[in-house]
Amino acid sequence: MIKKVFRTVKTVLVWLMVTLAVSMMIFTVISVTTFNRNDRNLFGYKIYIVQTDSMAKTDFDAGALIFVKEVDPATLREGDIITFVSQGAESFGQTVTHKIRKLTADAENNPGFITYGTTTDVDDETVVTYPYILGKYERHVPHLGTFFQFLKTTPGYIVCIFIPFMMIILYEGIKCFRLFRRYKTEQMDQMQAENAKILEQLRMLEAQLAQQQAAEQASAEADRWPADAV
Repeated sequence: MIKKVFRTVKTVLVWLMVTLAVSMMIFTVISVTTFNRNDRNLFGYKIYIVQTDSMAKTDFDAGALIFVKEVDPATLREGDIITFVSQGAESFGQTVTHKIRKLTADAENNPGFITYGTTTDVDDETVVTYPYILGKYERHVPHLGTFFQFLKTTPGYIVCIFIPFMMIILYEGIKCFRLFRRYKTEQMDQMQAENAKILEQLRMLEAQLAQQQAAEQASAEADRWPADAV
């Protein structure tokens, strides 16, 4: 009973390790090809890893994974959190997620928004106009972005993917070696059993031959007795 439970637990652990390693590989591929990519989405959401604590006071910290859904900019209102491509001098081209303070227009009368980070409560340098808006923030998962960033590093690959797969390979190698040893042992036992059977048959044959020879000798002696009597 104990051995059966141990085998079951061992099997479950192996499959959990396989599932973990495969999941980590899939997550790595998804994170590399999807996260922080303005031209990619997953199930209708763009996914970004928060790099700073500019919204930490009210909404999410650096390292969070945020989900942004594409919307019509005309439907956005004060208090909404949006992700956009910054046109400010210090952060030009960077992807920023900040809160809308109010609706406005730029110098050319293009509609847009004044945005700010809630941690500093300072307005961003430039008005965010519609063409640069990537979507509206919907939800986030704390710290998950930090994990994915670690997963894409060499230590992360070694810890989360390489080591689990090597442990699985080592386990399977040990199991194959044990099966091979068991097979060789069973083969040797079978050979010994067959040899013992052959030896037993030879002994029986020898005994039969000895009995036959003894019978023939006794018959020959019996045949000589009448001649001696005459």
